[in-house]
Amino acid sequence: MKRLSECTSKMPRRSNTSPPAVLASAAVYNESSIEQKGDRPQRSAFLWVALFILLLNGSWAVYYYEIQNLPLPVNTEQAGKRGFSEISAMNHVKYLAELGPHPVGSNALDVALEYVLAAAENIKQTAHWEVDVQVDLFHADTGANRLVSGLFKGKTLIYSDLKHVVLRILPKYLPEAAEHVILVSSHIDTVFSAEGAGDCSSCVGVMLELARGVSQWAHGFKNGLIFLFNTGEEEGLNGAHSFITQHPWRETIRFIVDLEAMGIGGKSVLFQSGPDPWAIQTFARVAKYPSGQIIAQDLFSSGAIKSATDFQVYKEVAGLPGLDFAYLDLSAVYHTKNDKMKLLKPGSLQHLGENMLAFLVDASMSPHLEKELQTEGATGQTQAIFFDILGMHMVVYSQRLASMLYNSVILQALLLWATSLFVGRYPAVIAFGITCVNIFLMWAVSLSLSVLVAFIVPLISSSPVPYIANPWLVVGLFGAPALTGAVAGQHIGFLFLQRHLRRTYSAREPGMSPNVRENAIKWEAERWLFKGGFIQWLILLIVGNLYKAGSSYLALVWLVSPAFAYGLMEATLSPVRLPKQLKIATLIVGLAMPIILSAGVIIQLLGTLTGILVRFDRNPGSTPGWLGNLILAMFVAAVVCLTLVYLLSYIHLSGAKRSIIISACVLLGLSLAAVSTGIVPTFTEDISRAVNVVHVVETTGKCDENQPPLSYISLFSTTPGKLTKEVESLKDEKFVCGMNTSADFVTFMVKYGCLSFKDTEKGWSNMDIPTLHVERDSVTDVRQTRVLMDTKHSTRWSLAINTDEISDFTFEANAVEVVPLGGKTQVDGWHIIQFAGGRNAPTNIHLNLVWSTNVTHPQGPPNIESESSKPLLKLRTDVDRVTPKVARVLEKLPSWCSLFGKSTSPMTLAFLTSLPVNL
Repeated sequence: MKRLSECTSKMPRRSNTSPPAVLASAAVYNESSIEQKGDRPQRSAFLWVALFILLLNGSWAVYYYEIQNLPLPVNTEQAGKRGFSEISAMNHVKYLAELGPHPVGSNALDVALEYVLAAAENIKQTAHWEVDVQVDLFHADTGANRLVSGLFKGKTLIYSDLKHVVLRILPKYLPEAAEHVILVSSHIDTVFSAEGAGDCSSCVGVMLELARGVSQWAHGFKNGLIFLFNTGEEEGLNGAHSFITQHPWRETIRFIVDLEAMGIGGKSVLFQSGPDPWAIQTFARVAKYPSGQIIAQDLFSSGAIKSATDFQVYKEVAGLPGLDFAYLDLSAVYHTKNDKMKLLKPGSLQHLGENMLAFLVDASMSPHLEKELQTEGATGQTQAIFFDILGMHMVVYSQRLASMLYNSVILQALLLWATSLFVGRYPAVIAFGITCVNIFLMWAVSLSLSVLVAFIVPLISSSPVPYIANPWLVVGLFGAPALTGAVAGQHIGFLFLQRHLRRTYSAREPGMSPNVRENAIKWEAERWLFKGGFIQWLILLIVGNLYKAGSSYLALVWLVSPAFAYGLMEATLSPVRLPKQLKIATLIVGLAMPIILSAGVIIQLLGTLTGILVRFDRNPGSTPGWLGNLILAMFVAAVVCLTLVYLLSYIHLSGAKRSIIISACVLLGLSLAAVSTGIVPTFTEDISRAVNVVHVVETTGKCDENQPPLSYISLFSTTPGKLTKEVESLKDEKFVCGMNTSADFVTFMVKYGCLSFKDTEKGWSNMDIPTLHVERDSVTDVRQTRVLMDTKHSTRWSLAINTDEISDFTFEANAVEVVPLGGKTQVDGWHIIQFAGGRNAPTNIHLNLVWSTNVTHPQGPPNIESESSKPLLKLRTDVDRVTPKVARVLEKLPSWCSLFGKSTSPMTLAFLTSLPVNL
């Protein structure tokens, strides 16, 4: 950076204070040295290609070593009493996964709870004699969880009849340790569509093995440990909420560790922390295989990743600091049938287990746990910035230090640029402007070509996302045009720079020989392109620092490292020295550290984004098929422009431009041919398309008492694309597909799907249909209506309340007011209540609705002509039952289809009803 003040014009400048003879001799020396190198300043094409291949292979090596390199599993004998054994933990995972899906309210979940409870009791029996182990099967009361941010805005999440296994470990002869406790939390329950080997039986297995090992250490602890095995996480983080608001031990908790899975296996990555830096500093110091990236925290905070973990409850409701870990590999299998044992990589549990054992032992022995967490402060300036280096070492520093460092670099860079432009005067300013235009052209052409392919792919492929099972296709589909565009954009800027420099050199050095002048012009233009990388990364650093983005460290290293290499090897303070060809060593030295720190993160993020497309369409059919491609294409183009900007500056003086562009076009052509012909399958047995099959029984609408309910099968997918191939396998079931086959499932709307009315009368009865009965409708100061809701056999349901008509409400279960007045939010005119509970959860609910004072509707029977198009209440009840028609459809669907589950998804049997505005 210190040598960035090199004279930017790189031209001999005659000074009034310099002897003419000295300048003349210097010019002659430079001219003769240039002429000796030939008339054309050409760099070997083979050399540039070799550098490009070295960059790609180096990036992949960094990714493999940092992300995919897992420790060897340890058996019970090798681990001993105080160690961690993946083999032992895997036995727990295997048992839970073999139970199949075990959602809240299922018999399988009861079996899973009994197993975890028995394992906890066994830990109690085998603990160190100076350790007190307490086991509690906690039965939570009915409660309401109202989170205010993220996925849960506009919702009230109500739960009932939830059971958790709680295991507390304390040193027997230090009673005050019970007042300063670390909570380790994960969930036993799964979604209805997955056996949950990754999400999150793997976490439960790790926690049971951790508890066994910790129970042999705890006699030396200064603080206690609680292991919470909760249920209800998949239904809206209800397990964590019920524990942290109801359990008698909740007041003793000072810190939490949440274990999650958003894929299956691989390294468990620290992706959220805060607000206190003590824990992450401890983790970085003691973890054997530290793995964590603050860029994931930035993405979560921004809302770019539509997901949530129990960490949100502990942080938002209880105000606790903590660490949040998650498995991220194979995110495409998340909540599908492929979340299974065979995809859980060996070493995954060992990686998380050894890291957590070291952290828990160290943190539990700290005599200052409570003091540190209370006095450090939870300000933005103490927020920790963290990232690992090749999974071997973790860097942690505060936001205050980051701001100081970034501000210092920004000010120095701006000062050096200003000084450089001042010394170079008008020609340097013009060259700087052309360089900025060159950056714009590089981005514009690269994005344009990549985005163009994003629109083409859905037109030629049977699926708009044909690369889900083979993410390497993304390199050919979007990487190749992005690279071609970046080269073309830079080449245009290179030509403009040469034109400007040619005029400048001709005016100031008319006596310079043509060969020398042309060589100097090309080398000077090349240097400006290289320094263009400084400009774009400096802009990113300024923006990141302004918004306090933790991942701004990436912009810092991509700016400082190449600038330092350039200043060390290329820059000169001599105003009379003509430019030389950029050294290869400058590129290698400058990019070594940025590649080490960012290659693994970028490749992993690309894989995660690709996997997320399986569940991209939250309201099936509401987003165009090309939108997922567009996001991925823009991300790939941004990566190409940001990371290859320095390497591309070397290509213009080599013969590699044509061969690189031709190769990229050939790669793009082959990739397009592969997806258009279907040679490469879009989905496989292990990477499935999310397709939901729901038997719907609907009484919504203007049906009188004598009109039978409408019964049909709804087929839809959260994966972008039509259901053409799926319906081809269901020819005998008479499905009709299109945008006019929409269905309102209360929590979401199916805009595109397929319907079948054939053979849908079996598998349900009128006794299953929920009812909404108005018990009282009165007007005093405001109009209030009391509604009895009978969900029949369903203990999982969703209700939408029309907030255009209703200003507030209360919710009563078993004659107890669970949701009081006030504190409601809404989204798009609706407030959603989601209820999930065990088999003993109440099915008769009372709602007391308070009408808005600015709207009035007549009481009495509904008037069809004046009835509002929006109902007052919309109800969907879910039953985990496979009707005969659904069973046939599931059997006939291709093997690469899988049901997809989440808290807002209906189960395989759903009942829909509503209450009109005119009661």
